[in-house]
Amino acid sequence: MSQDPKRYTITAALPYTNGPVHIGHLAGVYVPADIYARFQRLQGKDVAFVCGSDEHGVPITIKAKKEGITPQQVVDKYHAIIKKSFEDFGITFDNYSRTSAKVHHDTASDFFKKLYNDGKFIEEVTEQLYDAEANQFLADRFIVGTCPKCGFEESYGDQCENCGTSHNATDLINPKSAISGNTPELKETKHWFLPLDQYESWLKEWIVKGHKKDWKTNVYGQCKSWIDDGLRPRAVTRDLDWGIPVPIDGAEGKVLYVWFDAPIGYISATKEWAEREGKDWEPYWKNEDTKLLHFIGKDNIVFHCIIFPSMLKADGSYILPNNVPANEFLNLEGNKISTSKNWAVWLHEYLDDFPNQQDVLRYALTANAPETKDNDFTWADFQARNNNELVAIFGNFINRVVVLTHKYYDGVVPEASEFSEIDTQTLNELQAYPAVISSSIERYRFREAQAELMNVARLGNKYLADEEPWKTIKTDEARTKTVMYVALQIASALAVLSEPFLPFTSEKLKKALQITKGSLEWNDVSTKKELLASGHTIAKGELLFSKIEDEQIQKQLDKLEQSKQDNAMANKKAEPQKDTIQFDDFTKLDMRVGTIIEAEKMPKAKKLLVLKVDTGIDVRTIVSGIAESFTAEEIIGKQVTVLVNLAPRALRGVESEGMILMTEAPDGKLVFVNPDTDGVTNGATIN
Repeated sequence: MSQDPKRYTITAALPYTNGPVHIGHLAGVYVPADIYARFQRLQGKDVAFVCGSDEHGVPITIKAKKEGITPQQVVDKYHAIIKKSFEDFGITFDNYSRTSAKVHHDTASDFFKKLYNDGKFIEEVTEQLYDAEANQFLADRFIVGTCPKCGFEESYGDQCENCGTSHNATDLINPKSAISGNTPELKETKHWFLPLDQYESWLKEWIVKGHKKDWKTNVYGQCKSWIDDGLRPRAVTRDLDWGIPVPIDGAEGKVLYVWFDAPIGYISATKEWAEREGKDWEPYWKNEDTKLLHFIGKDNIVFHCIIFPSMLKADGSYILPNNVPANEFLNLEGNKISTSKNWAVWLHEYLDDFPNQQDVLRYALTANAPETKDNDFTWADFQARNNNELVAIFGNFINRVVVLTHKYYDGVVPEASEFSEIDTQTLNELQAYPAVISSSIERYRFREAQAELMNVARLGNKYLADEEPWKTIKTDEARTKTVMYVALQIASALAVLSEPFLPFTSEKLKKALQITKGSLEWNDVSTKKELLASGHTIAKGELLFSKIEDEQIQKQLDKLEQSKQDNAMANKKAEPQKDTIQFDDFTKLDMRVGTIIEAEKMPKAKKLLVLKVDTGIDVRTIVSGIAESFTAEEIIGKQVTVLVNLAPRALRGVESEGMILMTEAPDGKLVFVNPDTDGVTNGATIN
């Protein structure tokens, strides 16, 4: 491929439709892919940016079983949520498709048949894990066991989420069926395999000897490790009733394996787009002057760098990816994002909680992007990025420029007189930024590119602070006009350069500066001497960003805390039953209704309260370990259940003459075990 490609085919990993999109997906894949696609369009490039819902994965069938609905109902529900979330968030896919679409079924089936007819598969009868109780072969995600490489006890049948190693389900130690919990048995079944071992030398030549120096270290390293370990044939079909039926005779009851089916979704999404737009799809996948890029997370590296390229090579008519800029993972408040535990910030919920603040999340995720290592998203950092950077730097500069232009010149761009050395230096510095930002984007360093964009705003703030037009307006009108003219050039540059990173902000800023569509392009910033002409009138505009208050952040933290408690409650196992007792043993317990009449903290004891309890038969002292759940003051007068015939016991020198019955809530707080005591007097027995 030439250095200057004629067109770009940009793919973003297909999200599973077993749940909504969260910030981990955005930071890892969709925001960087969108920045790159928007940037290339601004360069006037021919771009096909495609994605779609992956609707045939086993997580879909697991979700359907959990919710008691069909897999089709699951994918229809989440496809709609995901697609709308992407649109509302401003991800500019040229086409967002789905793998249940007819065009995809046809494309994937045709791809399989071509490879099958060309003799690219091997057919094997193998033993696979089978759940006799569920009466089905177990897909990889329906098998959980110990990873043979790292010993993680909850590895899936195809991949360990702890160490990232891919393996076969039969490699697991102590495998269990996720459906019944039983140990599965081995049973013979026939499948078709892509013999990856036959592509090993070619992959080594393409990746290792070709040494993809512009590939990220983590991507190249993972590929080399896979190749060095030796590749094995991988099944392209599976025994399942959900997916694309294998399109050959003798394959009844089998579907295309999702790893084979899903990446073909990029091709079918391009076909769907091309047909709608009246274009030819083939140049985007088959011409050498096209640059093919896959934006993914690190858990998808092997599929996009080894398996899918081997499929494309087997077909023989497709181009290969130029780069696969995979990101690491984003954690949330110190913990791994988990869909099943609801430990996530869901995009559709964010859009509801922070209306018209899409760019704040885009900015925070890009500033903290996990480009070279796993990073952590915190709500405190999100708030600080907004308040201290977007509001205080970018927004502050634009607000000052717009307000002063209206105050001094009724919104008309003034005419500059003679430029001072600082004016010329500032404008020269401004002209250098498009190339600097472009270089970072082209090397997939989006965090670095966005930081350079913010440096443009910093340049503007420093220029205004140094030149002080609010002072010179009283003493030197000509100088003030020049300063404001230069400041407006910087503001215009920001309107253009911010578009890939902060598209909604860019749109608002262009509207405020009355920059019409197509009148100012990316490269104009470095080549034009004047971005906003003297005599041009700007609008009053609106504040680009608003401060995010502590209350808004606390609401999000409370939501996460509730998820933690809900998850703890769902996973909390009841204590095992104690040894069986006889009825006579039970009748020996004397439980009475009592009232706490006095309470005080036990000195130097964190958990203990010393209580005086009226049991109806006497007033006695009881020492109770409830001080972390209740204050002494709040429990005076409370009716409680007391075991009164428990043998006295000395606790820290105080003799305790009974026990108050308690249980524990999901949040760890203690709760009194009370009978319905309305109208019941102290001393009433509980039978």
